[in-house]
Amino acid sequence: MSGAPLEQDATVSSRTKDPDAVELDTVHVTGTRIRGGVTPSPVVTIGIESIREEGFKDLGEVIRSIPQNFGGGQNPGVAAGASTGSGGLANQNITGGSSLNLRGLGPDATLTLLNGRRMTYGGFVQTVDISAIPVEAVERIEVVADGASAIYGSDAVAGVGNVILRRDYEGVQVGARYGDSADGGLGTREYTATAGATWSTGGFIAAFKDSTVDPIHAAERDYTRQLRPPTTLYPGSDLRSGLLSLHQSVGESVDVRVDALRTRRDQRYANWPSAAVNYYHAFAPRTTAHLLSPTVEFHGPRDWTLWAGATWGRDEREQLETRVFPDADAVLRTNDCYCNESRAYEVGGEGPLLAMQGGEARVSVGAGYRSNDFLHANYLTGTTTTEGRDASRYAYAELSLPLIGPAMAVTGVRRLEATAALRSEDYDSFGRVTTPKLGLVYAPSADYTLKSSWGRSFKTPTLFQQHWDRQAVLYTAPTLGAVGAPAGATALVLGGGNPDLDPERARTLTASVAFHPVAAPNLEMELTWFDIDYTDRVVQPVTDYAQALRNPLYAQFVQRAPSAAELQAVIDSADAFYNVAGAPYVPGNVLALVRAEYVNVARQRIRGLDLSGSYRMDLGAGRLTLRGSGSWLDSSQQSAAGQADYALSGVLFNPAKVNARLGGVWAVGGLSASTFANYTGGVTNTADDEKTASFTTWDATLRYASDRPGAWSGLELSLSAQNLLNRAPPLHTTLNSLHAPFDSTNYSAIGRFVSVSVSKHF
Repeated sequence: MSGAPLEQDATVSSRTKDPDAVELDTVHVTGTRIRGGVTPSPVVTIGIESIREEGFKDLGEVIRSIPQNFGGGQNPGVAAGASTGSGGLANQNITGGSSLNLRGLGPDATLTLLNGRRMTYGGFVQTVDISAIPVEAVERIEVVADGASAIYGSDAVAGVGNVILRRDYEGVQVGARYGDSADGGLGTREYTATAGATWSTGGFIAAFKDSTVDPIHAAERDYTRQLRPPTTLYPGSDLRSGLLSLHQSVGESVDVRVDALRTRRDQRYANWPSAAVNYYHAFAPRTTAHLLSPTVEFHGPRDWTLWAGATWGRDEREQLETRVFPDADAVLRTNDCYCNESRAYEVGGEGPLLAMQGGEARVSVGAGYRSNDFLHANYLTGTTTTEGRDASRYAYAELSLPLIGPAMAVTGVRRLEATAALRSEDYDSFGRVTTPKLGLVYAPSADYTLKSSWGRSFKTPTLFQQHWDRQAVLYTAPTLGAVGAPAGATALVLGGGNPDLDPERARTLTASVAFHPVAAPNLEMELTWFDIDYTDRVVQPVTDYAQALRNPLYAQFVQRAPSAAELQAVIDSADAFYNVAGAPYVPGNVLALVRAEYVNVARQRIRGLDLSGSYRMDLGAGRLTLRGSGSWLDSSQQSAAGQADYALSGVLFNPAKVNARLGGVWAVGGLSASTFANYTGGVTNTADDEKTASFTTWDATLRYASDRPGAWSGLELSLSAQNLLNRAPPLHTTLNSLHAPFDSTNYSAIGRFVSVSVSKHF
C-alpha cells in the first residue's frame, strides 16, 4: 500500500473508536453497494490530509506511490521501448496522464470511478487519466486491489479505484506551485482555484487547474546523451482541468447530485523511428475528456433508498505526428482522432432485508444499460479508418448477512458476516457473462479481523482491439530477426484488430488479517494474500517485431514456408497491404508468416502478499505517525496452450517483484514534516539475463498551514523534494540504440525534483 495505507482522519476511519467498525459506517465503501456495508476485500484509503502531508500534487503521484500499482501502462514517464514488453501497445505514454494499473495487469483491467460512477476512458488503449482530477476537490481515494466484476462489471479484474469528492467545502482558495528537476527539464508551473459553499440543504465545490510541464530531453541526462536530439524521456504538457460537484436535497426524501468534469491536455515529445533515416518524429497529441453524471436518490420508509442515475462521457485523443527533416520543411504525417463516447443508465435500491441475531441483513439490487462507441478518424483524408460499437444490459444483486454480532457474546466469535454478490451482463458482441463473488468477515476478538473472498471477474475486449484496421506488412527477413536468411528473403506480418475476440476471464482469491489491538488503539497492521488466475487474455502475441523470427516465445505465431495461396488469403483479409522490404513482393521469397493480430491466447497467474501498517504516538509537543506498506508479486504468463510459463514480475518492463514505501509524518499545530523511502526491486533483462540494481529514493515535505487570524489566516506553504538524493535509474543494455537504457515503467529519469507551493484560503 502507499505511505497512507489506512487513513487516519476522524471523518474517514472509525476503527480507532470501535474496533468492530472496520469500514465506514455512514457512507458507501468502495467494493460494496450496501450502505455501511463491509467488503471482504482490503481497501486502501488515502485522504486529502495524507496527500498534503506527503507532498503529492496530483492523483497520478498518489497512485504511483501505492506498491500494488505498476508504473507501466499509461504514465507520462514511460519512454519509447517499453511497448516491447508483455504489455504491448498499452505499455506506453498515450495521453500524458496517469492511469491505475493494479498488479501490472494493464490499465484496462483496473476500473476507475468518480464518486462511484465510471469515468470515460480513451479509445486507444482504454485508459483513464486520474491525474486530471483537481486534487483540491478530492476528499479521499479508495483502492480495492481485488476482482470486483460482481459489483461493477467489466474491467475490474485487478480491482477498482474510486475518487471521492468533497461535500463540505466552504470559501475560495487560490494556489500556485513551481518546481524543477536538478538535472534539467520538468520545469513545472501550476495554478489552481477552488470555490465551494454549503447550505442547509446542499452544497457545491468547483475546482480549476492549469499546469504546464517542460519536457526532459535525453541530452539532459548523462546516461542517455547518446540518443539523438531532440529525443525526449518525459513529455512536455499543458493541462487545463475543471470540475463541478453539486448536491441538493429536495424536501426530506429526495437528494440530487451532479458531477461534471472537463479536461484538456496537450503534449510535446519527439523520437527517431530508425537510426537509418534523416528525420525524427515530433508528436503533439491533444486529449480532451468530458464527464457528466447526474444521480437522484429517493429515501423511502424502513431505511430503503432508491436511485436513478446516468453518466455520459467523451474522450477524444487527437494524434498529431510531424516528420521533421533537419534541412527541409516539416511534414504532417498523422492527424488522427481516437474517439470514445460512453453512456450509462442505472436504477437500483438498497435497504434492510430482515433482522438477524447478528444485526440487520441488507440487500442491494439494480439494473442498467451501458454503451460505448469508438471512432478512429483520419483528419488528413477526411475518412473513417475504424469504428465500432458495443452495448450491454445488466442486473446485479448484493447481500450482506451478519451471522454473529458482539451482542450475542459467542465465545471465540465476536463478529461473523457473510457477503454475496452476483451480476449478469448481456453484450451485443458476444452474449451473456455472469460473475459471482462470495466473502466472509470474521473477528475472533476485538483485536483481529479476518477477511476472505472468492470471485469471478471479466473484461470485455476493447473496441480498439476488436476493430483496429488489419494491416499486412512485408518486411525483410533480417528486420524480423531471421539469422542466416538467404538474400532477398522476406516475411509477412499480419497485425491489427480481431472482431472475433471473446471476453477475458479471471478467478480471484484473497485472504487478509488485520490487527487493531484495543490495548494499542494507535496501531494498525494488515497482511493480505492474493491469487489471480487470469485466462483468455487478449494480447498482441508478438510485441517485439525485431525478435519475431528469433524468440522461441513467438514460435507458435510464426508459420514457416507459407504457400502463395495462404499468403494471398492473409493479404485479402487485411484492410491494407504495405511493402516496406525495399523489393517487389514475390511469394516465393516469403520464408515466414507472422500472425501478430490481437488474440485470446494468454493465461496469467498472479500471486503475492501485501503488508501495511501505521502507528501514531505523541512526540514532544506534536504527533508522529509512522506508516508504510509493501507488496511482493509473483506473476507469470503462458502465451498459448502447451507452452511453458515464463516470468512477468521481475522482468524488464513488467512489475518488480518487490515494491515498498515507508516513512513518517511529524505534525504540531499547523506545521508538518514528512520523510518517506521508496523501494523498487531490480528487474531482469531477458536479452542478456542481466538483472538491474534495485532503486531506492527518498522524499521529504515541509508544510505549514496557518491558523493565525487576520491576513495570515488560510495561508499554506509547502516545500517538497522527490528523490532527494538524486538517484539515477538502474541501467541495462538495449538491443535498439534508439531506446533509453533504463526501465521507465519501474524507474524514473526525473532525478531530484524540488517544488514550492503556496495557497490562500478566503
